[in-house]
Amino acid sequence: MSTMFSPLTNLAAVAGGCLFLAGCSFPRPWPESPLYETPVNDPSWVAPASKQEAIAAMAGRYAHYDIVAYDGVTANGPLAAFIVSYGFTDLIIEDGELVQYDTFCHAEYIANQNFDTIFSDAAMQAIRPRGAIVEVYQKNGEWKIWRPATPTLNGIDGDPNAPLSMDRNDFRIRDDDNDGKPGVTVVVRLFGLIEGEIYIARREIFANETTLYSDGSLRGSVIDDSEQLVIGASLAILDTPNNPPQRRDPGLN
Repeated sequence: MSTMFSPLTNLAAVAGGCLFLAGCSFPRPWPESPLYETPVNDPSWVAPASKQEAIAAMAGRYAHYDIVAYDGVTANGPLAAFIVSYGFTDLIIEDGELVQYDTFCHAEYIANQNFDTIFSDAAMQAIRPRGAIVEVYQKNGEWKIWRPATPTLNGIDGDPNAPLSMDRNDFRIRDDDNDGKPGVTVVVRLFGLIEGEIYIARREIFANETTLYSDGSLRGSVIDDSEQLVIGASLAILDTPNNPPQRRDPGLN
C-alpha cells in the first residue's frame, strides 16, 4: 500500500480492505510500480539531529491517504484491485513516546474488471484501531516511523488478537454500520446491470513504515494481513468465501 501522511493543509493515508468478485472480458494489467515518486527534499532543510527532535517534528495531526493493492482471480481472469482510503492520523507524544491514532472516513474501489464495490462511510468509520506506540529510528540518514499492527475487528465482537471466526452463525457478529444487516455491508455492482449486497466481518491487520520529508509529510508503504468472513449476501452468486491477499509490492501499497 502506498501511504502518505501530510499536514492537514496538504493530503495523505492508512487503511482498510474490501472484496472482489466477477469482472469484465478483458482485465487490464497492473500499473507500473511505483505509483508515486517520493518528493525531493529541500536542500536548505535541516533534518532532525536526534530521535527527540524527530519525534517533535513528526508529532501532529495529519490527513491520510492510503492505497492498498490486492490480487484475485475471477472467471474473467486475474483481478487487480486497489482500495483507496481517506482519514486522519494523530501522532501524539505520550510519556516521551510517539503514539499513532488512526481514524477512517471514506474508501473507494478501483479494479481492472467491469464491476464496482461500495464500502459505506459508516462501515469505514466503524474501523477504530487501538493507539500504537510507534518506533522512530534513523536509516540511511532518513528519519522513519514503524507502526506495528494492532488487529481491529469490524462487524464482529471478540478478541482482536485471535484469528477471525469463520462461523457465519457466530453469535458475536454485530451490525457495526447500523444498517440493520449482519456485519458490515458491501454493495456490489456487476456490469452496470446487477446490484447486490455482501455482509462481511473483518479483522483489520495493518502495519506501516513511513519516512519524514522536508515538506512535513510522512510517506511510505503498508503491509496488510487482514482476514475476512463472508456472512451472507442478498444474491446467491455473491454468497461465496472471499479474502483476497495483498499484492506484496511496496510501490503499489
